Amino acid sequence: MKLTINARRCPQNHPCPAVSVCPTKAISQRNYFSLPVIDESKCIVCGKCMRYCPMGAFEKVEDGAAR
Repeated sequence: MKLTINARRCPQNHPCPAVSVCPTKAISQRNYFSLPVIDESKCIVCGKCMRYCPMGAFEKVEDGAAR
């Protein structure tokens, strides 16, 4: 299982709230107008980002699943 970001749901026009709540610092955002990025090597798939994203852009998917 891993997390992905659905770009169609992310407005990419503000600081991503999930960046500050990720316990492993696996989520980063280059600037306020960029899509957040998940570092899979740090992500523990705890789902905290899913709860804090007001747009529901974070999604759990099976490893290797096509999107």
